[in-house]
Amino acid sequence: MKKVVKFGGSSLASAEQFQKAGNIVRAEECRRYVVPSAPGKRFGTDTKVTDMLYACYDAAEKGENFKEQLLAICDRYQEIITGLNLNLSLEEDFAQIEKDFSARAGKDYAASRGEYLNGKVMAAYLGFEFVDAAEVIRFRPDGTLETEKTDALLSERLSRCEYAVIPGFYGSLDDGRVKTFSRGGSDVTGSLVAKAVHADIYENWTDVSGFLLSDPRVVENPVAMETITYRELRELSYMGASVLHEDAIFPVRKEGIPINIRNTNRPQDPGTFIVESTCKKPRYTITGIAGKKGFCSINIEKSMMNSEIGFGRKVLQVFEDHGISFEHMPSGIDTLTVYVHQDEFEEKEQQVIAGIHRAVQPDFVEMESDLALIAVVGRGMKSTRGTAGRIFSALAHANVNVKMIDQGSSELNIIIGVQNSDFERAVRAIYDIFVITRL
Repeated sequence: MKKVVKFGGSSLASAEQFQKAGNIVRAEECRRYVVPSAPGKRFGTDTKVTDMLYACYDAAEKGENFKEQLLAICDRYQEIITGLNLNLSLEEDFAQIEKDFSARAGKDYAASRGEYLNGKVMAAYLGFEFVDAAEVIRFRPDGTLETEKTDALLSERLSRCEYAVIPGFYGSLDDGRVKTFSRGGSDVTGSLVAKAVHADIYENWTDVSGFLLSDPRVVENPVAMETITYRELRELSYMGASVLHEDAIFPVRKEGIPINIRNTNRPQDPGTFIVESTCKKPRYTITGIAGKKGFCSINIEKSMMNSEIGFGRKVLQVFEDHGISFEHMPSGIDTLTVYVHQDEFEEKEQQVIAGIHRAVQPDFVEMESDLALIAVVGRGMKSTRGTAGRIFSALAHANVNVKMIDQGSSELNIIIGVQNSDFERAVRAIYDIFVITRL
């Protein structure tokens, strides 16, 4: 058995949290490769180290004195080092960072130092070898990951390490300049490492006991799922569920490596397994509920639309020409509705409407704003009769008016459109009907 373990920022925010992470790694000898994030918040009003680094570099870029801000970051790490009783000095590292900040090394370099330094602390604490991610993860000049080159570099380097710490979130361009993933990218690093070492399991340790069926800010104490498929997670991540960086799925999916979401503060909890496929029957008909506010709809009516070849293509071409992506496009015999992000659309709405009139000569165009989209996802829906009926019944009882419904051909998800003001009430009503009352 070989495991790769990734710890999020909240799991490494203090010496106490580091000790929990260390105990987890040492509890199983097969946990051989560790991917740390930068220290997160220690308490509600605290600042993440990555944000401190951004602010510090911003001051350096403006030519301001940033030494006090850099010292505050140094103090955060020293607090952890002292709390762990480590014989480790980061003095040279901070001297180099100060020099590089003065030389305007770039925001990506600045942000990456949080993981870099935490990786050094973690390696010293565990007695593992430190492998700088800049040496083994490669990006193209356009910022996209060089997947094959990265896999080759990681595989070769880690084949010589029985136990190693590889900082998350960053890599480098071919010229040596540091490049970062988007925020949360340490998840991707862990996935790349798991693929490179042919791990049996990729454990992702965070501050929740697995993938929750709904957002705990909307639903009180939602249940955690035992197992979820990659496809289900993709659908939910796209609609705002944020337990895992969505790009972290692809490297391990290709290798059939399951991801196990675990809670650093409750290591006894089994967490959630994310897998390619499973014959395990889900506990509930649905796997998750996720959604976003801030959409608007453009409803286009035209008699005999259904017999006009290329009508949908012409409409979408107008949106493409104005740089606007669409989310959903339900249609009827004489109507077609396009859902887009309101903030992207508002500035260009009149140009788009004019473009639609020129392209397809509609009878009528109507817009509606302040809408929310909710995804109800679950592999169990395909084999369960009346799922949509239960959703509509729940929403009707909650006095929520449904603006749109769109079901994918895979029968894996149903998308519902409601007013922004009804969003929370709608999510709670759907959760209640499938999980609490289970009617």
